Order: sequence, then structure tokens, then C-alpha cells
Amino acid sequence: MYVVAGVSGHTGSVVASTLLAQKQPVRVVVREAAKGEPWKQKGAEVAVADLKDEAALTRALAGAKGFYTLLAPPPWGKPNIAAHRKAIVDATLGAVKAARPGHVVFLSSVGAHIPAGTGPIASLRPLEQGLRDSGIPSTFLRAAAFHENWGAMIQGAVDGGTLYYGVTDTIRFPQVATTDIGRVGARLLVEGGRGVRIVELAGPAEYSVADVAATIAKISGKPVKSMTVPVPAMIASLTGMGASADLAAEYGEMAESINSGLLGWELPTQERGTVTLEQRLRELMGK
Repeated sequence: MYVVAGVSGHTGSVVASTLLAQKQPVRVVVREAAKGEPWKQKGAEVAVADLKDEAALTRALAGAKGFYTLLAPPPWGKPNIAAHRKAIVDATLGAVKAARPGHVVFLSSVGAHIPAGTGPIASLRPLEQGLRDSGIPSTFLRAAAFHENWGAMIQGAVDGGTLYYGVTDTIRFPQVATTDIGRVGARLLVEGGRGVRIVELAGPAEYSVADVAATIAKISGKPVKSMTVPVPAMIASLTGMGASADLAAEYGEMAESINSGLLGWELPTQERGTVTLEQRLRELMGK
């Protein structure tokens, strides 16, 4: 039985769907029973558990051959996000140690090996380290930035003719589609545990903010240019859109880590996904 968390999001849903298509036994973890009904109709078992509820998560992991999990982003306006994340990390590690699934695949991120200065990415390190210490075979799927992150900015860029971002618009950095992440996550679960393993995943190519703007322009048929925003202005904009101060500051720090060259891979080579930026942007734009 493969247990999959995050099925209401981009990657977990692909992991679960891929496994079900392969006729693998799947149990999905959802916070509310109603969210599990579509998965039940597809043939999955359903476990209701909040990822901060160690006891419920332990029950969900009973008999698991493999477990796909992630550290979901905190609510946009939630203050004290460190406590929110710690609750998930503690419950996840407690449940894993109690239920002892055969293998854990944890969706991590590029740069998770870097101790500090990477914004929200640094918050993944405690879960990676806890899984290392647990003695349970664990695979860290360190993915690049999601193509889908551009989705919330597309309409504003098309309407205003400019894509604003805190990363210098000429810097190309790794990005990947969540579809590719989910497919690789499913494959890793089926492959099984090999002690502690790191798999780094990028898309077919690296892209700059200027590349993204040009792609949006190509798809929309309207002129769109890119403009680099000073990081303090980026932080102010995010808080103006309702982000908590600490979350906005983390995103600003992450942008700075790309600009400075701090953020990068640990391994000499990475796996490559197949979905291009243009393919995913066309889907997001309904084109």
C-alpha cells in the first residue's frame, strides 16, 4: 500500500493518479472526508488526517510500503509560520517513527542542503534531517521552482504589459512542472527505499524572468516585458497582497539567494523533466 499526502495539491494528485493508473494500491491522506470521495471513486483508500495530527497520521500510515509527503506552504496571511511548520514536521516524524513505512519520499527543494539564507527552503532541512535520523529508507526529491508559480502573475502581466519579479530578469534558474514532479515521485515510491537517497529534478531547461515574460507575450499575442523589482519593494508588494510579514520576508530572501548565486544544486547532475515552460503556461492560460 502506497500512502500519498497532498492529493488536493499539484504534486500529490499526480503521484496518486500515476500509481492508480499502474494498478498500485493507494491510500490518500485528506483533511476532510469530502475531499477523499473523488479518490475513493478512482479506487483509492481514504484516510482522514491533518498533517499536524500525529495520531491520525500514524493510523493512515499503517501497513504502508511507501509514503509520499511534503511540507505544505503555510496559509498566505498566517503569522508565526515557523510554529506552523514545526507542528507538521514533528507530527510527520512522530508518525513515521511509529508506523515505520517501508520507504518515505519527501518532496524537498533545490538548495535544501544550504543551512541558511534561502528563505522558505531552509525550513525543509529539519524534516530531511529527522528522516535521516529515523533509520527509515528515505528519498529526498529536491525539485526546482514550480512552473505553476507564475500562474498568479500571468493576468496582471498581460493586462499591464509587464512581469515584475524580485529575481534579476536576466538570471536563468531551474524550474520544473509539478506534473514531472508527481511522475518522478510515483516512480521513486515504486522503486523502493535505498537508504538515504537524494534525487534532484529540473525541467528541460532553465529560464529567466525575461524568458517567462517573452513566453507569456508569445502565447497571449500581447507585448509583455520583464522588470526587476528591488527585493524590499517585492516584500512590500507581497504584504500589500495579504502575505504575513515573515512569509513575505522569506520570499524576499529566496529571491536574494538566486540573485547572489547562493541557491543551487548539491549533486553534479540532475534528472530532467519533459514538460516545457511554454507547455505549462499555455495550460495555465487556457491556450
